[in-house]
Amino acid sequence: MASILIAEDEDRIASFVEKGLKSAGYATRVAATGPEALELALSDEFDLLVLDIGLPGMDGFEVLRSIRGQGSNLPVIVLTARGGGADTVAGLEGGADDYMAKPFRFDELLARIRLRMQTTQAKTTEGELVHRGLELDVRTRRAKIDGTEIDLSGREFMLAEELIRHAGQVLSREQLLSRVWGYDFDPGSNVVDVYVRYLRNKIGVDRIETVRGMGYRMA
Repeated sequence: MASILIAEDEDRIASFVEKGLKSAGYATRVAATGPEALELALSDEFDLLVLDIGLPGMDGFEVLRSIRGQGSNLPVIVLTARGGGADTVAGLEGGADDYMAKPFRFDELLARIRLRMQTTQAKTTEGELVHRGLELDVRTRRAKIDGTEIDLSGREFMLAEELIRHAGQVLSREQLLSRVWGYDFDPGSNVVDVYVRYLRNKIGVDRIETVRGMGYRMA
């Protein structure tokens, strides 16, 4: 499940956006201040940020500059009452991927979020995924550890790819089962645990953490 960070200090708007996104199938979290939004945006826990400009403690432009300045490519949609041309240009030049003025229609915001997520996923798929010396070339389906090529089966590669794309996040067995194997497998199957063991044997035991009662996480 994709996770979206909502940086908005107005409770009414934050609640409206959060409720709509949850109904659309997204996990959400709200940050009410600039410093909180920046900390969470840099945590690698989220797939997209909906960012208000008028945040207390640190405005949205400063949050955006800090995010980009620290090398984060997190997709950002600016959502603000400051819809003037100069502010729009400042937001886009500051690294925003999209810009919407308040008042707004939720269905338009949702459409933009979906488009941005699809675009980001496509860009990621074009290249390589690299995490702590583990390299996956999603085009050739080849894998390397510290520069040395290793042999992964199709399912092992897909499992590694899913874990790397969400590195640092806990993925439940059910999530991994649906994303890697589809819905044809019995939810009670231990196939995820079996393949995690196979993958650990090839990439290193310490790379995949077991979070008791929750699932697995790429360390």
